[in-house]
Amino acid sequence: MSLVIQAMLFERYGPRLNIEQMAQTIGVTPKTLYNKISKGDMPIPTYLDEGKRYADIRDVAEYFEKRLAEALA
Repeated sequence: MSLVIQAMLFERYGPRLNIEQMAQTIGVTPKTLYNKISKGDMPIPTYLDEGKRYADIRDVAEYFEKRLAEALA
């Protein structure tokens, strides 16, 4: 896993991203993310903490690495 991507995300957002931050980062709307989560199609694991949904920056970085590998294949 690329530590560079993790470092960039951590510098900007801290250890986790909320739905709005994740939507902005991957280029979709928050509504799209909520729809994907409810359908079980969300490619990035998320979790609830005190009623709000978050994703760990390590999982978001892994998502970007997978997309890059697919693009280069």
